Formats: sequence, C-alpha cells, structure tokens
Amino acid sequence: MSTLTSSVFRTETMTVPGGTETIVRGGRDLFPLLPRALRGVRRIGVLGWGPQGSAQAQNLRDSLAGTEVVVSVGLRPGSRSADDARAHGFTEENGTLGDWLAVAADSDLVILLIADAALAAEHERIFAVLKPGATIGLSHGFLLGHLQSIGSDFPAGHPVIAVCPKGMGDSVRRLYQQGATVNGAGINASIAVHADPDGHATDRALAWSIGLGSPYTFATTLADEYRSDIVGERAILLGAVHGLVEALYRHFVIAGADPVTAYERSTESITGPIARTISDSGLAAVRGATGDEDLFDRAYSVAYRPARDLVAEIYDEVAEGTELRSVILAEQRLATRPMSPIAGSPMWSHSTAVHARRTSVRTGIDPLTAGLFVATMVAQLDEFAARGHAWSEIVNESVIEAVDSLLPYMHARDVAYMVDNCSRTARLGTRHWGPRFQAAYEQIALPRVHEPADQALIEQFLGNPAHEALAAAAKLRPSVAISV
Repeated sequence: MSTLTSSVFRTETMTVPGGTETIVRGGRDLFPLLPRALRGVRRIGVLGWGPQGSAQAQNLRDSLAGTEVVVSVGLRPGSRSADDARAHGFTEENGTLGDWLAVAADSDLVILLIADAALAAEHERIFAVLKPGATIGLSHGFLLGHLQSIGSDFPAGHPVIAVCPKGMGDSVRRLYQQGATVNGAGINASIAVHADPDGHATDRALAWSIGLGSPYTFATTLADEYRSDIVGERAILLGAVHGLVEALYRHFVIAGADPVTAYERSTESITGPIARTISDSGLAAVRGATGDEDLFDRAYSVAYRPARDLVAEIYDEVAEGTELRSVILAEQRLATRPMSPIAGSPMWSHSTAVHARRTSVRTGIDPLTAGLFVATMVAQLDEFAARGHAWSEIVNESVIEAVDSLLPYMHARDVAYMVDNCSRTARLGTRHWGPRFQAAYEQIALPRVHEPADQALIEQFLGNPAHEALAAAAKLRPSVAISV
C-alpha cells in the first residue's frame, strides 16, 4: 500500500482491520488550496469527452474558477463529442477546446481519459508532444498494464499520477453538483503516484481528487488500481450482477412466477432495497432484512465458493495481462463488427412495466436473491484482501462503488442499459464474464439451494473484517444520496 503525505492538505488516520490507513478528507472549503497544491501547473488538459472526461473537465473547471489555472479539453479531429463539449462551455474561442495533441503539448498536467484501447494505440504520439516535465495523469491503470505487456514504460522525467473516482462519470458530475449545497458531496477516489521526479506529484494528485469533489481520498498503486478496477467491473460491479439477474429471472419464471414478479424479485430487489440497505446499514443488515435468514444462509452457502473461484480466475487473467490483451484484440474486431446490445434478452422487455409499478408496489428484499448477491460481493472482498489490497480500495471497489453509484443508476434505467452504455472495457468484460457467472448460479448454486446452510461459512460472513472496514469508510460518505 502506498503512503500518503501532503505539504498542503491535512491527512487523517482511519482505523481498518489490522492497522490504519492515511486518508485526506475533501470539501469545497479546500478549493482555495488547489492552486498551491498544483505547483507548476497553469494549464490542465483533459483528453477525451466520454463519461469521465466530461465530468472531470467540468468539475475541475468549476473548482478552479477564479484562479489562474485553465482547464481545456482536447479531442481528436472530427470527434462527435465536440458539439457537446462546446455546449458545456469548452470552446475554441475561449481557448478551452482544441485538437488533442495540441492541448497535450500546451498543458502542464495532461489527463488521459480517452478509451483504454485507443490510449494503448496512441500513447506514443501523446508522449512525444509533452512539455518537458509535464505531469501525466490517468484515471485508470490500464495503460500501465499495456506498457508492461509490451516491455515499455512511461517517458522518463515526467511525473505520473492517477486519480481514480470510485464511480461512473455521471455520478462524479451529479454528486459534485449536489455538493454545491452539501460540502463534500462527491465520489470517493484513490490516488497513485507512479513517478515523482520533482517531489510534488502527491499534492498534485490530491488537488485533482479534491477538485473532482471526492469526499475522501486514499492511496494505492497504479498496478493495484487497475487490477481491482478491472476485476471489479467484471465481477460484482457489472458482470456478476448481469449474470445473476438473468439466472434468477429464469429461475423464478420456471418456478411459476409471472415475468414482472420475476423481474422484481431479481433485478429490482438488488438495485433497490438490497443496495439501499447495504449503503445505509452495511452488508450484515441485509440478512436480517430478508425475513427468512435460513433461505438467505442457504443461498449464501451455495454461491460463495463458485463466485470466489470466478473472481480469483478473473484476477489471474487481469494480473497476467490476458484480459487487457483481449480488450485490445476486441477493439480491433469492433472496427468492422460493432457489439450487439445485450438488452434483447426477454427479461428486459418487462423493465418499463416494473418501473411503472413502483408507485403502487413496494419491492422487498428477496432472501434467495440477497443470499446469492451478498455471497458474490463478499467473495470479491475476500479475494481482494487475500491479494493484499488496502482496505479502502477493497470496500470502495467492491461495495461503495456498487451501492452508491452503479446500482442506483441501474435502478433508474436497468442493468442491461448500464451494460450497453458503459465504457468499452467494462462492456467487453461484462459480456465475457457475465455468462460465466450466470452458468455458475444456474448450474452450481441454484440446484443446491435446498441443502442445509454451511454454518462455518455463515459465521465467517458475520465475523468478516470487511464489516469493520466498510463501517469506517461509510463515516466519510456524503450526506446525500445520488440523484439519478
């Protein structure tokens, strides 16, 4: 785990299982300190206008308003995003919108937020135009994994930092805007300092994170970040959720439920009351809220080990570079064969009817669904802990990002919409691993759910140190829930 020290911002110690972590609490009252922390930075160039690019460019611009630091957006020629960037105030006329390489060449901090595969293909062109000593900024460690796989590295003499919000770009912007009246409302973020030739990289990363509105910032490494992030989106954040709701929907329909009820017991139960219960009261509270702890325990018992096996397999594939290479290969195929949507599955045709019933029908926590979902979430928590990740990273990547960012968005739209509209890297991973999770639930877990619960597994769940870590992190969460 990386240490976290700052000459500008006050650090705090957070007690976690087995020790402590150093964190920095955010807040709008810290915005006047940002220029000092951004020592040597007068222009920030954000390359890309996807969900993260647009959110981060707007948040940084707003946080630095009235200072001498200018935030500009760089786009490739002919980008379809240019009109939207202009509509949000980034224009050629005011010098805040331009060609991506020109913006990179003119910036002191260059934040690379173009798609992962595009960045893997184009990073040499970007590196070639950088100012001497310009800081390279990332919000994902994918590029590090790619560079390692080809025997390359970041250019010498440049600070390399990462600020990685633990939520989708839409959440980063929405909670920041809500934070206009609630100090500290935003999405938690990790920072990583990969190279620090001038000794000021940590303060720059913290300024960037605080400028995005992060309620609290914790330290990680770039390698740990991309492993936990890519594994998480293939497991509990997206892939496992998609596989689980598909499996449960079929299970309930086969058992005689009508399609709308089956949808409510599977998807609606997870994205609504289960997510809210975890966010408000923690993981263990879900068990008591089901009204049928025996069924929850049986479902948890049959799902934990298959889910843990899959999370471990994904982790190995990511750590060895296999998953990253598959994304790059897929991007090459997608140049001529675009991905088909997954929303064609029969269950998603009932989404509108389910959403319409919300005013008259209150969906409860289905104990079977809850047991399978919580087992999968805990399996990821345990695997990350076994792999040596910091507790802040473990609970943010496995729980907080899910219940405070992604699942509320899925509740407002649906899971299929989320999968079909997320980043290409996440979408590819979900399409790859979601069916594996679905098969594990359908072929291994659900056929055995009638068996007595494994009491040792349940005791392990109830005594899991993740509860303590999550409770510590939850104290720093914003006082408002995201509006979607």
